[in-house]
Amino acid sequence: MRRIAFMFTLLMVCSFFSGAVLTTPQAGSYPDRNINLIIPGTPGSIIDITGRIVAEEMTKILGQKVVPMDKPGGSFTLGTDFVVRSKPNGYTLSYTNSSGMVSARVAKPEIVPYGPDDLVPLGLHLYFPMGFAVQASSPWKTFEQLVEYAKKNPGAIRLSTSGKFSSAFYIMKMIESAAGIKLTQVPYKGGKAVIAAVLGGHVEACIDAGLKFAPHVKAGKLRILLASKRMKALPDVPTPQELGYNIDIFSPWFAFYAPKGTPDSVIKVLVPAIKKAINEPESKAKIEKMGFLVDYGTPDELEKLIPKQYKELKVIMDEARARDK
Repeated sequence: MRRIAFMFTLLMVCSFFSGAVLTTPQAGSYPDRNINLIIPGTPGSIIDITGRIVAEEMTKILGQKVVPMDKPGGSFTLGTDFVVRSKPNGYTLSYTNSSGMVSARVAKPEIVPYGPDDLVPLGLHLYFPMGFAVQASSPWKTFEQLVEYAKKNPGAIRLSTSGKFSSAFYIMKMIESAAGIKLTQVPYKGGKAVIAAVLGGHVEACIDAGLKFAPHVKAGKLRILLASKRMKALPDVPTPQELGYNIDIFSPWFAFYAPKGTPDSVIKVLVPAIKKAINEPESKAKIEKMGFLVDYGTPDELEKLIPKQYKELKVIMDEARARDK
């Protein structure tokens, strides 16, 4: 009888520990192996570079290797969707951007099979300040001077962008609305062509990433009149708010997410680790030297940012489509 009781007790103990091992990660045990960080860009792209810098810091903090993996395509949605469909156990995370979470849903909703509720925000990493530039030889020394000219000459200022529904397009529409002016968009395929157009005098102005303008500004070829956010590399360039415009110009951003359903015990490990990795002084300085604005945002702040930006961009998109009909 004692033998039967002993065997029964042993089976219960084994069953308990077996169940504990099979459940999703418990506090204190996570992480116990490599973590895959899915980056929805191409190798060597901006999002790939910044993601790898932070992944290296996360590896030091978490004690397990955080492995960056590029999955480009679909306006940054393919890699983001891969994480949405991944097992919510904390071992597949997303380092995605505002395109994958906001602007692609506005411009091409048919290619985005997920929504923001399918991911758990872990923290915002950085902003990608955008700039409004003209040739250094142009008659406009300030943004106010350009606005004054544009009001007298609607549509006369041609503006190169990286596409009709790109970040630059939304920014152009925000500026037009706030300043009461009309600009003429000249879309290019992106890359060097956008800036080459203004350098070559094919257009009068250009909207693109501030970091792309910086070397041309230093060479005395371009002048930036306005920036979506203050840039350390170009500290004298004002934002719209500083000029009295009541708008928050869209700035692309990069952020961390986990699949929906990831256990709270895992989230509680990841959130402080990501915050610490983002704010690590050496890697932060390295990223800001590239022209980004490292500005950590909490998961709550990131969660509130998405519907705000989605609403703003959707209004612009709906108006543009209505005009095209």
